[in-house]
Amino acid sequence: MATLPVYRWRLAPDGYATRRQLRARGLRPGGQDVAAQLERPRRRRGPLVAYLYRIDLAKPVRPMTQARWAALAKANTARRTCRRDAGYVIPASLGMCAPCAYPEQYAA
Repeated sequence: MATLPVYRWRLAPDGYATRRQLRARGLRPGGQDVAAQLERPRRRRGPLVAYLYRIDLAKPVRPMTQARWAALAKANTARRTCRRDAGYVIPASLGMCAPCAYPEQYAA
């Protein structure tokens, strides 16, 4: 197994991009392996690592179908629902909307 080239933060050569950078260009890695990595040093912990992919091997993002849009809408609705639509995404730490988690504060 070959080792990946490692570049310092903001010093990667042209032709490489992270997943987010690919997505901003309307691309996806398309099954290719990680081509390189960036490392950003930190003082008290290990470095932050970002994986890079080759832009020339990236493929276009697949278009959303009606079924995918429907599944996404259903998932987002489930994230907002406790007993009713809370109007916001319910925190996973609570597992329920704020009025259900703290009824004494919302009794008025």
